[in-house]
Amino acid sequence: MSQTVGRTRLAYSRTWHHVNVGSDPRPLGRIASQIAIALMGKHKPIWDPSTDCGDYVVATGCNDLHTTGKKRFQKKYYRHNTRPGSLKEITMDRMFAKWGGAEVLRKAVSGMLPKNRLRVKRLARLKAFEGLAHPYRENVVKFAGITRIADLPEVKTELLKARSV
Repeated sequence: MSQTVGRTRLAYSRTWHHVNVGSDPRPLGRIASQIAIALMGKHKPIWDPSTDCGDYVVATGCNDLHTTGKKRFQKKYYRHNTRPGSLKEITMDRMFAKWGGAEVLRKAVSGMLPKNRLRVKRLARLKAFEGLAHPYRENVVKFAGITRIADLPEVKTELLKARSV
């Protein structure tokens, strides 16, 4: 019998969550914090800060991202390449026009992840799309926090077999 309680391969398996950002009434920061929690794996009972046990998150509808107040026009993003006089700034509205809402969401989630070696790997599991179409439809198990495992055809057949026995 195993001595490690709960730290099995099944416990570390990654599930796919789907968040429709366009239809969600929550503002950008609230959505980004929930996505960051799912990417880190803090919602799992086996969560440990030094291990990467987070899930995948597919965010769709990023072109309809909701912000409060005047953030869309007043919030600025800065970047610098360490050369004198190379500080660049861009407003959130210009970032929406140039790179889309997916990049705005990605930057918000990136700021909420811990600044360590796992940050890039965790952020790579965030798949953000402008529209509602995405190529990960088969992989998504949770949509808006509701599990869809029972809807899968192979699970339905196994459930029917188990009920008939």
